[in-house]
Amino acid sequence: MVRKSVRNKEDEDLYLRDLDNYIGTEKYYNVMGVYVTDGVKYIMENGYSWFVTDVIAVIRVKLKGEDFLSIKLTVKNDQAMMEITDGNDHVFYRQKYKWTDAKRNLTLFYMDNVLMLSSEY
Repeated sequence: MVRKSVRNKEDEDLYLRDLDNYIGTEKYYNVMGVYVTDGVKYIMENGYSWFVTDVIAVIRVKLKGEDFLSIKLTVKNDQAMMEITDGNDHVFYRQKYKWTDAKRNLTLFYMDNVLMLSSEY
């Protein structure tokens, strides 16, 4: 499902109200050498591009040999934690954000050079 592009910060939906609509993808988008799905593009267009680009940078530099990754963003108050695991609680990477305007916890999966929402897996 493809949504209209967000044009400015005032139009961003940090609560990601339409996130549940993404259960598959129609198109893949190349972001820094990694393909992202419609759902990941949606979160990027709504204020979470910093999270996606951080994830991609870690994958490309530190975790490039891993076949499958589970990525969680946990938001509490105005702070957040990104954690990348093998999906079985073996933590490869953690990053703390001392401040964020993010409003929603997210889970992404990375497999076959594609970053996707857990609902698109």
